[in-house]
Amino acid sequence: MRDKKNHHIFFFLGLTVITILFLYLLKPFFYPIFWAAVIASIFRPLYTRLAGKTGRPSLAAAIMLVAIVIIILLPLILIGTLLVNESFNIYTSLSKDHSPIRELVDGIPDRIMRNDYVKRLNISEDMLASKFSDLAKDITNFIFNSLRGLTQNTLIFIGMFLIMLYALFFFMRDGEKFLKTASQLLPLGDERERLLYERFTSAARATLKGTLVIAFLQGSLGGLLFFIVGIEGALIWWVLMVFLAVIPGVGCSIVWFPAGVIMLVNGYIWEGITILVTGLFIISSVDNFLRPILVGRDIQMHPLLILISTLGGIALFGISGVVIGPIITALLFSLWEMSGRYFET
Repeated sequence: MRDKKNHHIFFFLGLTVITILFLYLLKPFFYPIFWAAVIASIFRPLYTRLAGKTGRPSLAAAIMLVAIVIIILLPLILIGTLLVNESFNIYTSLSKDHSPIRELVDGIPDRIMRNDYVKRLNISEDMLASKFSDLAKDITNFIFNSLRGLTQNTLIFIGMFLIMLYALFFFMRDGEKFLKTASQLLPLGDERERLLYERFTSAARATLKGTLVIAFLQGSLGGLLFFIVGIEGALIWWVLMVFLAVIPGVGCSIVWFPAGVIMLVNGYIWEGITILVTGLFIISSVDNFLRPILVGRDIQMHPLLILISTLGGIALFGISGVVIGPIITALLFSLWEMSGRYFET
């Protein structure tokens, strides 16, 4: 009896150790696998219908993979390529001794010293020029290092992207098998496991839909703002801001904020103030105001929880936390609801 008990202990101890090692092996590929699972769960109904008509699951999965790349991922790749190309150009210009940013900032002291009010303050022109020169160097070095990291990580991103596509094909084709395997490993009951899967899918769908709607609104407001103040290429900036608005924490502010500052420096006072005020108090507020409402309504969760889980997800997981945070919260409340029903019975 004691030997049998010891065998069980060693068995579960070995199982735990191997499971932890396996999860550790998957850690570098967590994000591509996660996004493959999210996309597959969202497009699962279309795949099921297509597989039923063709009678060939592999062909249906391949067709869905191509369709997803064309409809959703290809525009992101094109915008990403545009940003990478621009980053190379900026990277090259910043590598030179006389970059556009440094020339712009170095010219600010002369404009300030020509102001009649500033002349009365008896400010040293050399001291002011030195401070702005140091500021220009700091800004240039920051952008230079950021772009260098961006260009160096491009190959890593492409590799992760290919892994995601590879995993997406099998998640699409063998999704039901994976769910059955998970059901055997987590014996919660078919009804509970199905409920968790539905909550995962609904949370992912609602979060992505809310993110796209908010990005479109923020980018449209930014493009309209640029058109009103007379910035050239407002349509191109609109497209760029729509895609950048998807990135949490930075978003399209990386476009409108420098534009407002440059307007002020070049003497376009009302245009610069309009851009900065509108961006700070209207464009930036769209996310905080609409995201809890849009996402919370679809997954039946309080807006405060949506906001906190989204911000917490971003802090822990970066851009993917926009989706991971609400999903974790939705699954948590589903488990608590199950536990309440379990103890009632």
